[in-house]
Amino acid sequence: MKKFICVLLCVLMCAATLTLVACDKKEETLKFGMGVLISASATDATADKDGEGKATINVAVITVDAQGKVVACQIDTADNTVKYTAEGKAVANDGFKTKYELGKDYNMVTYGNAAKEWFEQADAFESVVVGKTLDEIKALVAEGGKGTDAVISAGCTITVTEFVGAIEKAFANLADSNATASSTLKLGMNTAQSTKDATADAAGQNQVETTIVAAAIDAEGKVLVAASDCVQVKFTFDAAGVSTYDATKAAQSKRELGANYGMVAYGNAAKEWFEQADAFNALCVGKTVAEIVALCGADNYGTDEVKTAGCTILVDGFTKAADKLD
Repeated sequence: MKKFICVLLCVLMCAATLTLVACDKKEETLKFGMGVLISASATDATADKDGEGKATINVAVITVDAQGKVVACQIDTADNTVKYTAEGKAVANDGFKTKYELGKDYNMVTYGNAAKEWFEQADAFESVVVGKTLDEIKALVAEGGKGTDAVISAGCTITVTEFVGAIEKAFANLADSNATASSTLKLGMNTAQSTKDATADAAGQNQVETTIVAAAIDAEGKVLVAASDCVQVKFTFDAAGVSTYDATKAAQSKRELGANYGMVAYGNAAKEWFEQADAFNALCVGKTVAEIVALCGADNYGTDEVKTAGCTILVDGFTKAADKLD
């Protein structure tokens, strides 16, 4: 009997030890990256039709494990179209929403005879890339830019070339982070517009600036890692509404431009845009969305905390994009 009790106690102690070890085991931290793929085009105004400038910004944010496989993915697209008249007048938009934000109002089902809306098809593609490496994801593109049978069977029948291009850029930007498999990926985009009519002496302008903030957020709603970027596309035209935008020059985000953005060389700034954005990103870690939004001061510059961290640029674009992470 005593021997049985001793054996039982040993078993229980071993079980307790294993339980403690299991509880003590931390989740694997993942690499985190965001990619931005941009295309832009412009047309001339005519007597019958306004000219248009169109900037399409595809964004992907991913987490990736030690084997190089995607653990989570979020995708969205800002399809920003602005207009100008044959009299050289810039037309102001009522506002801008991404395709995901538009939801059912994107109207692929109602007017495009699609089985699912854009956001549903994007969700389907995200589900397919989970568990895949970059090479496997690139192999999901079939003839005409649409997905393979596996993608179509999952419910994504739209072209996926831009999705894959943004994901490839996200892989290129991967960095170590505190994100884990239990983190939630969030993506927010905010677009602002500025306009100027053309004159006989100066070109008109219809500019769109899209600020992007992505984050991995824990169960308490606090940011574990954040990334940001901004795409500024300036559509120019003359007094007759003829486009003077150079579509042959590849559009780049402010982060992609790096030191060539010229804040130090031409703006007398202490740091370049991407360095100031990195300072803002670092401040987001450990904060909730509400706390990040509160980092914007009354003048749209950052609070003292933001400025001390090394971010002295306008931050309202960041905070408005971050507000959409909820």
